[in-house]
Amino acid sequence: MQVTIGCVQFAPAKAKVQENLDKIGEYVLQAAGEGADLVLFPESSPSGYFLEGGVLECALSADELGRELQMRLSGLDRPIDVALGFYEIDGKDLYNSAAYFEVSREEVRLVHRYRKFFLPTYGVFDEERFVGRGRDLGVFQTRFGTVGLLICEDVWHSILPALSAVAGATVLLVPSASPARGFKENEPDNLLRYDALLQSIAEEHGVVCVNAQLCGFEGGKGFIGGSQVVDPFGTVVGKGPVNEEHLLLCQLDLDLIPLARASSPLLSDLRACWGDITRIVSQLEH
Repeated sequence: MQVTIGCVQFAPAKAKVQENLDKIGEYVLQAAGEGADLVLFPESSPSGYFLEGGVLECALSADELGRELQMRLSGLDRPIDVALGFYEIDGKDLYNSAAYFEVSREEVRLVHRYRKFFLPTYGVFDEERFVGRGRDLGVFQTRFGTVGLLICEDVWHSILPALSAVAGATVLLVPSASPARGFKENEPDNLLRYDALLQSIAEEHGVVCVNAQLCGFEGGKGFIGGSQVVDPFGTVVGKGPVNEEHLLLCQLDLDLIPLARASSPLLSDLRACWGDITRIVSQLEH
């Protein structure tokens, strides 16, 4: 199956949710007009990332987010799937979440909502003070096959990509908001780390990795950009520029996934050992 995947890296106006949603709607229309079948936006796209105590004022439920998108996408002339990160409110609880929608001119249908599992609370990060953490995998069915959602730091822990692949994911979508930290080879250290992580995950598990990054500045902290799409052999198909707004479009053949897994059957080895792995985990818990 041939699919065109878009990554939108942009700089949201901090805490200006309606303004940012207008911009998101424009990017969806642009991506659809340029042939995208699926478009991924970064973590915390409607509000910006560093909100701290302002999360409550900017949080939306997943259903509210869908309605806001629908109001802005009446001009859509072809179906497109949209995934984006946002601060979510559910009753009295707040989360750093991502939602996946199937979008047509007639409706915006929520397919899945995922809540960030690993909340960084070190250095410039203080997420766990302001949002609760998720407790479930974000693996679900789409018209493109089985997709997994992970948010930013979730891919820095190898366990979640591995679990997502074992659960059937063939495409991993990773919305991120990563402030630049250090420099090496004329690029931020954390962007180089993302390069290594995404390529390694894709190659090890035979999955497509799609990463959309925020760019711009919040409170003197600059987000890296450098969004990328990696094929199941670990090859970078396309990459966005550092710290500037950009719509990255990449064509992929999803039929490469079984070929990649046949040529490097590490995922099948993992599945074959799964009973022993769960036994070892159970022993560690005691």
